[in-house]
Amino acid sequence: MIEITPDPIDHAAVTDRVRSNLAGAVCSFLGTVREMTAGRRTASLDYEAYPEMALKTMTDLEAQARARWPVIEMALVHRVGRLELGEISVVVAVSCPHRDQAFEACRWLIDTLKEVVPIWKKEIWADGTEEWVHPGQASARDVRPGGSGIE
Repeated sequence: MIEITPDPIDHAAVTDRVRSNLAGAVCSFLGTVREMTAGRRTASLDYEAYPEMALKTMTDLEAQARARWPVIEMALVHRVGRLELGEISVVVAVSCPHRDQAFEACRWLIDTLKEVVPIWKKEIWADGTEEWVHPGQASARDVRPGGSGIE
């Protein structure tokens, strides 16, 4: 299951979709909107994506994960649009025969998704300022969709 959606993500339903009698482990990761980032108070986040490229890249990540680990089922779901504090922005769920495999695959998927999938977030700070941030960057630089620094 690969999806980009403007709707709230039902993480329990996503996790249930990857469960299997062949899998002894299901690992999931939920990315949520946190209140504090580098000492600044977040009011909300806006996520934007290049949908066709993002879906293709996410599909490629699925294939890579399946080649590296004995994945039974997996789901990558990312939300776009305005998200408020506490809302889920991304869910990665993986089922494998054993827990180590599920943990490794899930960790690799979320880390790699954040680095390579063309989804951008705009931090809307409590003081009213805004800043585009590519999730894979270590520091918050002003990077906008189509701008430099995201190739």
